[in-house]
Amino acid sequence: MAEGAKVFISSRDEAAIAAAGKAMGAAGWQAADVGKAGDVERLVEAVVVKLGGLDVLVVNAGGPPPGTFQSTPLEAWDAAYQLTLMSAVRLVHAGLPHLKQSGQGRVVFITSVSVRQPIPNIALSNSLRAAVTGLAKTLSREVGRDGITVNCLAPDKILTDRIRQMAGTGVGDPEAALKRMAEEAPMGRFGEPSEFAAACAFLCSRQAGYITGQTLGVDGGTLLGVH
Repeated sequence: MAEGAKVFISSRDEAAIAAAGKAMGAAGWQAADVGKAGDVERLVEAVVVKLGGLDVLVVNAGGPPPGTFQSTPLEAWDAAYQLTLMSAVRLVHAGLPHLKQSGQGRVVFITSVSVRQPIPNIALSNSLRAAVTGLAKTLSREVGRDGITVNCLAPDKILTDRIRQMAGTGVGDPEAALKRMAEEAPMGRFGEPSEFAAACAFLCSRQAGYITGQTLGVDGGTLLGVH
């Protein structure tokens, strides 16, 4: 909104999303579970009615539960598939007709540094966020002539509730775990949500109109590979 955008936000928790929407001055908000068919379509319809169209779609579903391949039950794979991959598919499917009318459509998928450098103990996320990256690359070639760019943002160690959740799954004091995680980062600290948001705002801007099909790491130097 600092960039002049009208923002509509959503999450599964109705009270939480209303509080967040009011605090940030969002143009609108609605509770929805993007892992469920039907919720996504109703959400996109509400956005278009409220805003009069759709220029930017930021796809950011919560991460699936942590765990190794061997500790993850088979039924968890289907739930994670719906949450991580199919939420992205459904959101783009519902939003694409409106993005085509925009003339400056932008799609940004929030993935993870794990799509290039898998992270231990998150087998579900490693697998399905990589699938979202493949979707983004494929889609970018299909909709480029419609003036739509499609990119991914791959964070690592941004201080969010997800990081706090992962810190609390181990043995010992979660705050000590958070401190250790921060010290292990190349920059010796967590990234701030505002720093991540700035990268997202850039990909959604007119200045980024010739950047598409890319995965931009916002990881403070974590990724070791040369790309």
